[in-house]
Amino acid sequence: MQTPAPQAVESSATSPTVRSVWRSGRGIALVGVLVVLAAVIGLLISPDRGPARPLDPGDASLSGSKALAELLRDRGVTVDRVDSVPAAAAKAATGDRVLLITDTAYHDEFALTRIPGDRVIVGDLVGLPVLAPGIRMEPDYARARSREPECGLPAATAAGSAYLGGPVMNGPGGATACYPAGDGHLLVRFPYGGGVTTVVADGGFMTNQRLAEDGNAALALNLIGTGKPVTWLVRPDEPPAVDLPGEEGRSMHDLMPGSIRWAVYMAIIALAVTAFWRGRRLGPVVAERLPVIVRAAETVEGRGRLYRARRARERAADALREGTVDRLVPRLGLASGAGRHEVVAALAARTGQDPQQLGALLYGPPPADDPGLVALAGHLDAIERQVIEP
Repeated sequence: MQTPAPQAVESSATSPTVRSVWRSGRGIALVGVLVVLAAVIGLLISPDRGPARPLDPGDASLSGSKALAELLRDRGVTVDRVDSVPAAAAKAATGDRVLLITDTAYHDEFALTRIPGDRVIVGDLVGLPVLAPGIRMEPDYARARSREPECGLPAATAAGSAYLGGPVMNGPGGATACYPAGDGHLLVRFPYGGGVTTVVADGGFMTNQRLAEDGNAALALNLIGTGKPVTWLVRPDEPPAVDLPGEEGRSMHDLMPGSIRWAVYMAIIALAVTAFWRGRRLGPVVAERLPVIVRAAETVEGRGRLYRARRARERAADALREGTVDRLVPRLGLASGAGRHEVVAALAARTGQDPQQLGALLYGPPPADDPGLVALAGHLDAIERQVIEP
């Protein structure tokens, strides 16, 4: 007996294609890796702009106040940015000026009191008891939102509504208070030390982000741009180091090596490359021919043997009758799902046989033995042939 030669099996490439990679989910991971790499490369090649400096006339970020400084200069007001008390005192020695204070956390407020002239304190409460004595802080804290001045101060009434919030306060006797909130106000102006002191609870209205809203720009220009030169005191660019015991005044950042940032970048790149390299690789589906072809007749015979082995004559009879009825219904012009009476009547009219015999043949009791099952199959086949081939 000769063994048939094996049939050639069609093969296809198993290397992943662009479409298979995307469909298997690796496309999303690939996009994520590319985004991470682009962000890292952007950090490597972009200049170090440093942190934002709130209310700084030289900072163009959202929290800075460069836009306000440029507006003042366009109106002919001289704006000098200083980051130390000696520098502010040197500017004050040149003539009558307005001292704008936005941060006293790193400055000596007692030294600032010796600088003559008008004083505007915005969003800074650290040195307020020394720089603006008589101001009483209330326990309330107002949420920042657009507020109306509701006072007689020309600088505020001309500006109208402004974006203000912060700690609520009240001024001493003779003070003018604007923008009420809770039990106090958010802007207080009063005469003090040969000049005028103005205290604003929050400097958000002076930032680049909020300056164009409501009357924020008008309020800032009216309070600061009085025609006098402005000395704008900000936080020092390099705040003095705080000595820590046992560390010789060195901060945590100073203790880190200078190359730590590059090490972090390299770790991110290595992690992304490893994830892409070790990710699960799924190739396309490989088509393979079946080694054996099973005919439908063999399947029917196999099921019949199973029925015979289990002596399932009732189930076999039901299968024969249901199949016959399903094939006869369209031939008889009946709709799918027709009842037994309709099927028997139509079949009797077509074949001329007794309806009772046809009903017993199609819907009667199951046969009692195997010869009866064979006889039932033969009768059903004969009825079907008579309808199909009249």
